[in-house]
Amino acid sequence: MSRDDAAPETPAEAVDAVVDAVDRAIDAVTGVPTDDGRIEVFASGGMSLIAEHRGDPDAPLTVVLVHGIGMGRKVFGDLVMHLEGEAHVVALDLPGYGDAPEPPRTPTIERTADLVAAYLRHLGRGPVLLLGHSMGTQVGTEVAVRHPDTVGRLVLVAPTVDRHHRHPLRQLWRLGRDLWGESPKVLLLGAREYVRAGPHLRRKMRAMLTHRPEHVFDRITAPTLVVRGEFDVVVPQPWFDEVVAAIPGARPFVVEGHRHETLIRTAEPAAAELRRWLAED
Repeated sequence: MSRDDAAPETPAEAVDAVVDAVDRAIDAVTGVPTDDGRIEVFASGGMSLIAEHRGDPDAPLTVVLVHGIGMGRKVFGDLVMHLEGEAHVVALDLPGYGDAPEPPRTPTIERTADLVAAYLRHLGRGPVLLLGHSMGTQVGTEVAVRHPDTVGRLVLVAPTVDRHHRHPLRQLWRLGRDLWGESPKVLLLGAREYVRAGPHLRRKMRAMLTHRPEHVFDRITAPTLVVRGEFDVVVPQPWFDEVVAAIPGARPFVVEGHRHETLIRTAEPAAAELRRWLAED
């Protein structure tokens, strides 16, 4: 069939084509892989998540990545490229983020953790290395405490929420200060993901701020690496030190010159420390 004979696109199809083209262009500009890995949809308890698989499916190490508020699996693009040669890497879109559908009700952090744990059991690869960034550290903490059989190692990057400054306006102000002067890559990827997160960010922020990770840090039994960017305004040094002290045997690591979105800007320092930590076992 010639181009002239092809059926014309509907307005919705035309919009989808433009959105997809813009999405691919942002991936290309920011260095995110433009080819999707193996995509899996998992549903449980009335919610769905999206999992993107990359790397060697037969690798002994499985790394599962959980993003922060307003984000999605694609912000881990640089980290995935550092790890996929040596691990089976699975990056998640939590319910209502990235490509995952919005659930009927915004879930609590605990319910989200239960969904992630159900997925890890479905994955069937035994205890995994679970890495969370920002709000994802709260989800990861709850998975490790509520479902310890699913987590072999835990990595908390930029752990939220500082219990001394839990007010939403305070958190937004800190995030704005942290982003001021950030790299164009971080700003572009972050803006795209916040748009994808839809109109319910206020409810999602409330769920994040209501959660009290400090109440369960001392119940984590998995070996834990806690990471902070040197200039992270959202996770100040005193709160970071408090988190490390509360988790039995936790190992701290500070990425020099980085801020809250350290894994988005460049994941190489954190990936190198992760390899050192794993090699010490």
